[in-house]
Amino acid sequence: MTMMPLIVPLGDCGLLIRFAETLDDHANVRAVGFARQLALDPPAGALEIVPKLVSVYLRYDPSRISFADLAAEVRLRLSLSSEVPGAPAEPVIIPTCYDGADLGEAATAAGLTEQAFIERHAGAALRVLSIGFAPGFAYCGFHEDLPPLPRRGEVRPRVPAGTVLYAAGQTAITATAIPTGWNVIGHTDFRNFDAAANPPVRLEAGTPVRFEVQ
Repeated sequence: MTMMPLIVPLGDCGLLIRFAETLDDHANVRAVGFARQLALDPPAGALEIVPKLVSVYLRYDPSRISFADLAAEVRLRLSLSSEVPGAPAEPVIIPTCYDGADLGEAATAAGLTEQAFIERHAGAALRVLSIGFAPGFAYCGFHEDLPPLPRRGEVRPRVPAGTVLYAAGQTAITATAIPTGWNVIGHTDFRNFDAAANPPVRLEAGTPVRFEVQ
């Protein structure tokens, strides 16, 4: 059964619309779709609309609208919202060199050879689930032909921009140097963050992507 979205305050100028308690495909599609609808016609006082994995964050100006009034407007829009699929889009190709330090361990944990793991990973039709955690960091999912491997027990203090990561049934692409506990499976020259560009990211939530062996 579809969960009624939960609307909660975040601080004194934020509102969160949560579509599920745990990550799943339907909740992510609902969150991304509703964020797009809000962006096309922002509510009064809205300053920022950000889709997350299963929620939408709305930052607003409390001098222009109260939380109660904004929440009422959001509830009305949710009641009128319809899930209309967007136009088909060609996937963004992410050329990837599968040379990550954890590729062998990840393949073994998945019960596959390295080559079989690479073929399944590179052949998957994915979409961007969310951009977050760090500038340009892209969460991509969902992998139907690979098991949802856990994160590593130890955190690497730093991996460079362009690192391709795998864990929890998702692939992530780093756009800046960050620490990570995800499995490092490769790297790409694709960069999803440029502070001087407008917009600064090339991918957005909902964008179809496919990893391709470089």
